[in-house]
Amino acid sequence: MYSGFMSTPERLIEATQELLWERGYVGTSPKAIQQHAGAGQGSMYHHFSGKPDLALTAIRRTAAEMREAAGPAFDSPGSAYERISRYLLRERDVLRGCPVGRLTMDPEVIASDELRAPVDETIAWLRGRLAAIVQEGLESGEFTHPLVPDDIAATIVATVQGGYVLARASGSAEAFDASVRGLLALLGPRRDATT
Repeated sequence: MYSGFMSTPERLIEATQELLWERGYVGTSPKAIQQHAGAGQGSMYHHFSGKPDLALTAIRRTAAEMREAAGPAFDSPGSAYERISRYLLRERDVLRGCPVGRLTMDPEVIASDELRAPVDETIAWLRGRLAAIVQEGLESGEFTHPLVPDDIAATIVATVQGGYVLARASGSAEAFDASVRGLLALLGPRRDATT
């Protein structure tokens, strides 16, 4: 599965990222990580103090990758609506769900301040970026109806995460797409009723 050029710690981290996304923390055993990474027990404990240490490293990596994937939609030129649209319409593995959002449903992650921190920080980062874009749209006059940037940012994040749930439940990406279309219709330019 992994190239011969990838170091053992890298294989362990990537295996843990995949298994956390697929099975969650509770469902990811050290033995499964070792098998998935093609690494022995001694190798795992040589590089990491145990499953919590390895999981934290993997969660931090997943969080950083999510920020890196979302960043271009926010940073590229365009109106506030266009940048929000790019974020919502970017390519995703919808039926697998969100690798960070998935962790919020794991009782072991939520119970651990250390494991939960990168999840919370990433969601807060996402909400902050979105709120700033909405604020820019208000200041430029693009959004003329009363919007509270923090509330809209929370709604966008909730729509994405809820869209994953709907898609997984139905077995179809269309449920996610419908959520996104609905939100974009609500955020879109208002038409004057008299015209």
